[in-house]
Amino acid sequence: MKTHALAAVVAACAVLAPHHVHAELRELTKKVAGTTVRYKVVLPNGYDPAKAYPAILVIGGGPQTMNTVDGILMRNFRAEAEKRGYIVVAPAAPDGELFFEGGARVMPEFLKMVMSDYKIQDGKFHVAGPSNGGIAAFHLAAASPQYFLSVTAFPGYMWQPTPAKLQAISKMCVFMYVGELDQYRWHGEMKKEAEVLRSKGAVARYTEEKGQPHRLDTLAGANAARLFDGFEETRKGCSH
Repeated sequence: MKTHALAAVVAACAVLAPHHVHAELRELTKKVAGTTVRYKVVLPNGYDPAKAYPAILVIGGGPQTMNTVDGILMRNFRAEAEKRGYIVVAPAAPDGELFFEGGARVMPEFLKMVMSDYKIQDGKFHVAGPSNGGIAAFHLAAASPQYFLSVTAFPGYMWQPTPAKLQAISKMCVFMYVGELDQYRWHGEMKKEAEVLRSKGAVARYTEEKGQPHRLDTLAGANAARLFDGFEETRKGCSH
């Protein structure tokens, strides 16, 4: 009988205990210039709508679908953002058009809409993503530099780089990570772009992750803290 009574007490406590183990994750849509954009928003623990938070625009890899959004939030961003007090906004490619191709047309209007819903610190985002998401991060930052503080690609590089595009991001902090064993061999282009940005006085880091393939475990799970350390480093300034 005692065992049953104890079980009942434990069950009652479980019911009364707060259910917000995770902070809120919202799935939303916006209509931007006649195009529907599906996206998810991670809100930090203890979120206060009256307070301004640092924010990250996260772009998924591969086809940039809602499935890739879910994967990247769980693998690289959600837990650390909730803990450190960041808002994360992760859109899927509109109409299946990648964000470094036709999908870029919804920016920066989409960001302006997000800023009308949430208080974003300094009115600027960090932008980050792996693979196609890393390429998109560079593309979007170069197209609308006034909205971004930093670019993080793991891996990724500027698609069809021009001096003007690289100049556009030269006031941002740029963090580039690529696996030593990356089968696509993006090393040369990434390293070259980091060198060009550094020559312009930018804080631009190129890091080769030892023993890693294209998909980097060294920045996932608990290791995702490294991505956020980069975001926080931007507070010190992004030029030499």
